[in-house]
Formats: sequence, structure tokens, C-alpha cells
Amino acid sequence: MAVAIYFHPKGMSLEAYEAIQRKLDEAGAGSPAGQIHHSCFGEDGGLMVYDIWESQEAFDEFGKTLMPILGEVGVDPGQPAIMPVHRVEQESRTA
Repeated sequence: MAVAIYFHPKGMSLEAYEAIQRKLDEAGAGSPAGQIHHSCFGEDGGLMVYDIWESQEAFDEFGKTLMPILGEVGVDPGQPAIMPVHRVEQESRTA
């Protein structure tokens, strides 16, 4: 079953988010298997992340790469909200 993951790290800046994305790309995990959707939104210094994954297992596998990177950058993800997804509709347009 697909799952939605919502992170609201305390005080995440755009600079930190971009550093995380760079490090994920360098680790070969910039477009991870099993990720259906990824978005980052909010004001600089209060960014949030919302993902949809094919399964909890796919997210857990990605977490093996993500968590050490968050530690390197100094972002504490806190406890994410994880919820089952019952339907996904997505336009092909990006921001």
C-alpha cells in the first residue's frame, strides 16, 4: 500500500534543503526507487516535505541513505506523519 510521509523539521532552511538534495544526488538517490511524489514547501527557515511512496518498505530503504545525510547537514526531521494513501492524481506540470 502506498504511504504519504509528511515531515516538518524545525527551522529547515532552503540552503539546508538544497544541500540535502545535492548529497542525495551525489549518493545516487536523487530519484529513489519507489518514490511517487516529492514536494518541499513553506517559507525559508520553516520548510516542510511531503512525499508519497509505493510502500513503507520503499521509504525505509531510502531512509538508509537519507538519515545520515540529514545528520551531516544538521537537520532533525522529527517524527514524520505516515498515512496510507487511497488515491493519487497528479498533473505532469512542475513548479
